[in-house]
Amino acid sequence: MIITKAPVISIVTSVLNSANSLRATFDSIIPQLNSEVEYIVIDGGSTDGTKEIISEYVGHLAYWVSERDSGIYDAWNKGLTRASGRYIGFVGADDILLPGSIYTYLSYIRRQPEIEYWSSKVVLGEINGRVIGKAWRWENFRRYMTVAHVGSLQRRDLYDRFGVYNTNYRIAGDYEFLLRIGEALKAGYIDKVTAIMGDGGVSNKFALQTLAEAARAKKNTDATSKLETIFDYYMARLKLMARSLVRK
Repeated sequence: MIITKAPVISIVTSVLNSANSLRATFDSIIPQLNSEVEYIVIDGGSTDGTKEIISEYVGHLAYWVSERDSGIYDAWNKGLTRASGRYIGFVGADDILLPGSIYTYLSYIRRQPEIEYWSSKVVLGEINGRVIGKAWRWENFRRYMTVAHVGSLQRRDLYDRFGVYNTNYRIAGDYEFLLRIGEALKAGYIDKVTAIMGDGGVSNKFALQTLAEAARAKKNTDATSKLETIFDYYMARLKLMARSLVRK
């Protein structure tokens, strides 16, 4: 009887009509796979050639499916049902994991196995882009999404204890999930850039909707008072406007 060891990390990519960027994502992740890491792809029923690209890499995938879903968080939940790793990470179909990132994750997990949530730094759009992602601190996080979800790992038992992603959210479901856990979360921080986050992500395209969903998430989880929620929303809008003016 052959006993196979369960992977430490499961990486999940949800994709829909991303033929232009998916190959680069695959080429950044697959060379880093080993016996401790599995890769799962959930396609929402693409029609642009994405499925054909996935089929080229199928030998490296632990699981993949192509079928209609109701959005990113529905796809992530499907990935969770198939993932067997102790930690789960989500990498978008236009994100890039930098070389050595998975090795870095594994080394931190080995040193501090009690940590439930790992986050790191990522850059936006290109290697020299704006750096985002701070260490998780409840007093800051309950007000704003301060961590970078790309490059984050959630321990599997968090989903057993707090539930899966709420599909009523289209953009801020990852934020709502961590707000649901609250200040008891045992979080660790990797003070390194581990990924390039594509600028075509949903949260980047629909920034104002992201702010509105974040406000709803804070209200529904009682993370902030009504006054704090309103104040944070309008402050975030002002920062967004200022950033847009600087880019112009």
